[in-house]
Amino acid sequence: MKRRSVQVRLTLWYTLLMAGMAGLLLVFLLVISGAVSRQTAMDQLETTLRENLSQVSLGDDGSLQLGEDFSFYQNGVYTLVYSQSQALLAGQVPVSFTASEPFQNGQTRPVDGEGGRYYVLDFWVPQGWESGLWVRGILEAPENPQLLTNLMFIAMVTLPAFLLLAALGGYGIARRAFRPLKEITSTAAAINEAADLSARVAVPPGDHEFSRLAATFNQMFARLEEAFEAEKQFTADASHELRTPVSVIKSACEYAEKYGETPEEQRETLAMIHRQADRMAELIQQLLSITRLDQGTEGLRLEPLDLAALVEGVCAEQPYPRQRLFCQVGGAVWVRGDAGLLRRLLQNLIDNGFKYGTPQGHVWVTLEGKGDTARLQVRDDGIGIPEDQQEKIWQRFYQVDPARREGGGAGLGLAMVKKIAQLHGGRITLDSTPGQGSTFTLSLPLEKEFFSP
Repeated sequence: MKRRSVQVRLTLWYTLLMAGMAGLLLVFLLVISGAVSRQTAMDQLETTLRENLSQVSLGDDGSLQLGEDFSFYQNGVYTLVYSQSQALLAGQVPVSFTASEPFQNGQTRPVDGEGGRYYVLDFWVPQGWESGLWVRGILEAPENPQLLTNLMFIAMVTLPAFLLLAALGGYGIARRAFRPLKEITSTAAAINEAADLSARVAVPPGDHEFSRLAATFNQMFARLEEAFEAEKQFTADASHELRTPVSVIKSACEYAEKYGETPEEQRETLAMIHRQADRMAELIQQLLSITRLDQGTEGLRLEPLDLAALVEGVCAEQPYPRQRLFCQVGGAVWVRGDAGLLRRLLQNLIDNGFKYGTPQGHVWVTLEGKGDTARLQVRDDGIGIPEDQQEKIWQRFYQVDPARREGGGAGLGLAMVKKIAQLHGGRITLDSTPGQGSTFTLSLPLEKEFFSP
């Protein structure tokens, strides 16, 4: 069975809600009308009985005296006069009133008899010091007030029409409200079918849930498009980078199989194959590392650390000649970061300085904490980077001098540096002059709890 759409379910819930509200309103009106009817009857009983009280008295001889305006039956009220001993002196009890009700002065109360329900009210009329009379009023309670009858009739006639209008109105409201969602769904489906991530969903006017949903979809499509294009470029670049060492290894093996080689030539061929294998292994490792950083699976652990101690440790572990690498670090500089990733960042910058430097070039590493920022600089006196290429160096597999590709790496080091800086909430900048060298500056926020200038 096909499940109902949200629009249909919303309409059903709206109709049920309106039906419930109409039912509650009807019950409320019935209760109120019943209370009003009862109160009206009791007020009528009291008013009529009080009008007759002034017409009741005892004569000097103890006989009952009734005035000219006294009425035994008026406005549906039976008025009866009893002696002090509760003997009926005047008036007639309704035939259907068979209850034996004791006298209670000034209190209106319902009394159920065999013939139905009555309202009874008694007043004590004193006559002298020791004698008096009981005046009782009896009113038959209205069994079916006209108001209740009218309400029931109106409800029976109008309720079905009301529910029909509620259902139609609810459906119309739901359809109008969900129209932008249907447009978003159809557009997203069209984008999916056409595999065109450049298309965008039309954003409805206004600032509401559907407009924000459409904007969110567009942001998602933009990120998907960017990721898809990056993946295509990544795949193409990776294939290109791996193709060269594979081709070299394949050619060397084919040459060795086709032509006999001397032991010395074999050693040279094996050495060349080993170098190309190392290059591929390094490339694959770099690809895995930067992919983990992109996907957030690298296991980022930000904790307070002394960046000065980390920099000194990395400089001390370098294989480069000490007379070509200079490290200048002052006191402790505390930041919040991942020690492993920051070590990799600094290593990539140092490697970059030597790989793209002059044969006898130098690299300077400096660190200082100033204000709210830790500044780590890696400077070289190498070939420098032309201004039109300085923004491109952060791209994956990009190299300023392709002729240095064999010994200079795959062009992933600086891309990884930028990614690590972003993960730490920092910023990496470049200041370079062709023929004079380059200076890379990493800026990180200081950990104030541990650092004091």
